[in-house]
Amino acid sequence: MKIAYADPPYIGCAHLYRGHPDYAGEVDHGALIERLQRDYDGWILHAAATPESVAVLAPLVRETGARWMAWVKGFAAFKRNVPVAYAWEPVIVKPARKPVVSKRLVMRDWIECSITLRRGLTGAKPEAVCHWAFEMAAARPDDTLDDLFPGTGAVAEAWRTWRLKFALPGDPVAASPRLGSAPSASRRQAGAP
Repeated sequence: MKIAYADPPYIGCAHLYRGHPDYAGEVDHGALIERLQRDYDGWILHAAATPESVAVLAPLVRETGARWMAWVKGFAAFKRNVPVAYAWEPVIVKPARKPVVSKRLVMRDWIECSITLRRGLTGAKPEAVCHWAFEMAAARPDDTLDDLFPGTGAVAEAWRTWRLKFALPGDPVAASPRLGSAPSASRRQAGAP
């Protein structure tokens, strides 16, 4: 199955990435969600916990069958003149298939994990958050993952390490990450102007 991981610049925050090589301005989230629905069996979309973000995204994902989940940040960046820290963010997940309950993992619609620091780009996701998101999307090691906003490459690396959890010695899963389309082409198609 094909799964998309979309961690775009959050609504109103594209300017923070102006210096990045694949910067394309504000993301058209309507076009992005339309593409996720059309081209993928399952998908993961990170978002900001701001009223503007929720107001824009809620009607767009309402009919998709996706579920709103939460990444709770045990350690988060505190900003001057913001009295209550933004210490969680929505993660919207549409599973590729029905998740299987097993003794291997307790399935929750939230994860607590501190932010990453010094990863080269604001908002780079921790490996544990990516692994959790793969599980919530009911991914399997033989699925294909398209990282639509590759940034630091953290999602691709997390996909590789997550797949290794299921690999036996000599298994081809251990050798090659099954990533999908080229990142530079994906960004423009994913809803960036």
